Amino acid sequence: MTSQITPVDLEFRSGGDTCRGWFLPAGGTDPAPCVVMVHGLGGTADSGLLPFAEAFAAAGYAAFAFDYRGFGRSGGGPRQVVSPSRQQDDFRAAVAAVSDRPDVDADRIVLWGCSLGGGHALEVARDPGGSSTIAGVIAVVPLLDGRAAAVAAARQHQPGTLLRSAGTTLAAKAAAALGRTEPMVPLVGPPGSNAVLSLEGYEDAYRSVAGPTWRNEIGGGVGAVLGSFRPGAKAGDLAGLPVLMQIADLDRSAPPHSAGNAAFAARAEVRHYPGDHFDLFPGRQCHELAVTHALHFLRRHVG
Repeated sequence: MTSQITPVDLEFRSGGDTCRGWFLPAGGTDPAPCVVMVHGLGGTADSGLLPFAEAFAAAGYAAFAFDYRGFGRSGGGPRQVVSPSRQQDDFRAAVAAVSDRPDVDADRIVLWGCSLGGGHALEVARDPGGSSTIAGVIAVVPLLDGRAAAVAAARQHQPGTLLRSAGTTLAAKAAAALGRTEPMVPLVGPPGSNAVLSLEGYEDAYRSVAGPTWRNEIGGGVGAVLGSFRPGAKAGDLAGLPVLMQIADLDRSAPPHSAGNAAFAARAEVRHYPGDHFDLFPGRQCHELAVTHALHFLRRHVG
């Protein structure tokens, strides 16, 4: 822990299920800006998000990190299956939940997302739903073009690994067509394995931040889901909204050029880091600098 602020359990409803997360109050007597935080692919709120949240709260910004339905401490099913539209609905419901709190300034809500969650943050900022007002977006190593990510993956994996991945995707589609639960595959694993993330060093990096509710499995249909995930294509709709893109220049998972193109379209502030996809997370080489840049962004745009 980097502060004396104690996280508060906070529940809210989304799609008929209960989502759970940790709310960190900013302190003081006036309603404060709030950073609503979401994880990336297969992640949970206890897997590397709390150190970011604690830094924000210590600087005077409330923070709320939660689990999507089907992951971590949240209810709902199917478990461990990624649905971008459902996760974005959860994000909107989380924004509505904190906006109703008396210690939060509902006109100063900032969306924070890493990896897949960075793409969700852009999409929800475009369409927040309800009466919520989004004051800014922080996208950390964001995945903004699933097709570009697939091309990058094809260049970095052996043909046999790619064939196994394709077979898993087909099996998941067949299971869904029959109304069955799609098969699970490891989320992270060593090079050459059938894990979704199997590049050299990725298993150790992910496990280094994994919390107690994290599970190393994910629905096998995720490849098809990510192939059609392209929030960067509409980033131009956010021009005029404060956006911070934090890009790892050596990112082997979320192509940096896709984030750069989206940042240009959104007229975003861009910060570059000499690291890979996980190097902005706690305990990694670029973490402290990423937090510092996020706090500078918050001070300028939400006070």
